[in-house]
This record gives sequence, C-alpha cells and structure tokens, in this order.
Amino acid sequence: MTALARSFAPAAFGATLLAALLASAPAIAQQEACSNRGQLDTLYCDENKDLVADPPKDTKRHRDPATLVWAYTPVEDPAVYANIFKPFTDHLEKCVGKRTVYYPVQSNSAEIEAMRSGRLHFAGFSTGPTGFAVNLAGAIPFAAKGVGTEVRGYNLIAIVKASSPYRTLADLKGKKVAHTSPSSNSGNLAPRVLFPEQGLKADEDYRPLMSGGHDKSVLGVNSGDYDMAAVASDVFDRMATRGTIKREDFRIVFTSPVFPTSSFAHAHDLKPELAAKLRECFFSFRFPPAMQKEFNGDDRFLPISYAKDWKVVREVAERSGTPYNKAAYDAESKREADAAAKRAADRAKAQEQKPKQ
Repeated sequence: MTALARSFAPAAFGATLLAALLASAPAIAQQEACSNRGQLDTLYCDENKDLVADPPKDTKRHRDPATLVWAYTPVEDPAVYANIFKPFTDHLEKCVGKRTVYYPVQSNSAEIEAMRSGRLHFAGFSTGPTGFAVNLAGAIPFAAKGVGTEVRGYNLIAIVKASSPYRTLADLKGKKVAHTSPSSNSGNLAPRVLFPEQGLKADEDYRPLMSGGHDKSVLGVNSGDYDMAAVASDVFDRMATRGTIKREDFRIVFTSPVFPTSSFAHAHDLKPELAAKLRECFFSFRFPPAMQKEFNGDDRFLPISYAKDWKVVREVAERSGTPYNKAAYDAESKREADAAAKRAADRAKAQEQKPKQ
C-alpha cells in the first residue's frame, strides 16, 4: 500500500469504505490527443484555454462515485474543521444525494496528491497550492467563501510580539522569522516577493524557518520561538476570534494588498451532471452562526474564475521563481517533507530531554 493509501486508512473510515474508495480511484489515465495544455500536466487538456483541465473526452472516464470524499486545506490544524464543516457536509449529503465524507489532510502536497490519484472528489485548497492543484491534479476551482455578493479576500501580514522592539520589516534582519510551508502564498511566496521592497530579503537577511502552518507560526511568535512570522490575516483573525490568542499581544508591522482566499475545487473528471449538482449545492448553502463566526462573517459560497481571480497569485508565483509546474512542485514538496521531518525530530528530541516523573 502506498503512503497516500495509508494516509486514507483511519479507523473512522472502516475497512469496507476504504476498499470502496481504493477500488473507485482511477488508474493513471492514458494521455489523450490535445491541441492545447498550457501549464497543465500531460494528464490534462485545456482546449478552451480557460487555464483549467477540460473533462475527459472519453465519457467512460467520467466518474460518478457512490461516496464523495472531500478535504479542507491544512492551513490550520485539520482536525479543527471536522465539526465546523459538519452542517455543510450534512447539507451536501441531502442535496447531492450521496454519502459525503470529510477527511482531514495533513499537508498541502498530500491534499494535491489525493486529488490527482482520484481519492478526493472535491476540496478546499489554500491560495498558493490552488495553482499546483489546478496544473498537476486537474482541480477545477469554482467557489470561494464570501458574504452577500462579495468574495472574501485576505492579506499577508507580518506579526511580532507587541512587547518586542521591532517596528518595521527591516528591523528583522538576522532574526528568527517563520514562514509556513513552501507552497503557501502568504506563508512563503508572497513574503519572498513583497518583503524585499521593505528592506528584508529571505535567504539573505534571514533564513526562513518553516513552521508547518499559519496557526503554528502565530503560536510560535506568541511563545517566543520566532521573532516574526508571515501569516494570512484571516487565520490570525480566526485565532483571535476563537480565543486561541489575544490580538493585543501582537503588533502587525506589514500588511500586503488583498489576495483571494481559499478556493473550492472539484476533480476535472467528475461526471458533468454531478459537477453541476455539486456547484448548485455549494451555492445554495448558507453558513449557520457557528460557521459565520469561525470564518469572520462569511455566510455563503460564491462563484469564482481561476483565470481571473487567481491572476495576482500566479504573478506572485512567477516572480518568486515558483511557477506552478511539476519541477517547482516536486521541489516544494521535498522542502515541505524535509521541514516536517525536522519538526518531528525536534519534538522527539524535546520529549527525550524532558525529566522523567
């Protein structure tokens, strides 16, 4: 069994469901004749040039699974969202008419690989990894959280402790600065593009320390592990709203222009009727009060276009030297895995050094 298959084998699934999911996961499809792929992987085609994968030409490859499996970006602790999204998952089951299972993924690369392999039918991807999901996993972004008719955005913010002496980004030269993960827009790519304009350049003025998540970066600044962290403003706001941190304990020393927030995307090879029904059910859902509180007042899903709404994100990726292609993805995935291994080793070492009771 592959590492990815093992990652989809928690006890909650049960042996029967797992077997059904593995059986329904498609084999890697043979390459179809295609007049235009753009930046998409060779598994996919973009003949209408909308920058996302077209449905397979062979209708026998259109999928209509009995059970839908989905995930939400691991921008924070994935387990947090199992209960938060339960009303939405319940709504989808009734609206689509299929059993719907939420699965908490542990990394951006695991989420992308899961959709590429056919084990995720739809998912919420954070801003930066959306481009990799589109080009390498055939993801079709179609919705984002919002309120009324406005799709919600967020800012990259640089946070320090309020009690620290740091007032500008240039003050952080030679200090401990946290990024989140290599493929993250606000947690890595945007800081590399935007911070130098403010007098602070990654890999020259400081060595980015990969925390593994925006929440981990925020908590690391709070505990003194990091002097500064580059994080998404919406994650910071959610942590303050739920009482995980106190907003007054931090100072924001930089705020970027607005970026689009996480996208929701379905696999390119879902049966078109199923994909249309899934979109309809997304747009008919209204967030209950608990979800509105968690997502900073957002109350619904609104339609988006990857070509238009992710244009600024693609530009940041290109300028940072991380275009959304396989070579960049493999490099980012390796860095993500190396950073995770180092964090695990550090935790194990810290545990060993604890005095025995």
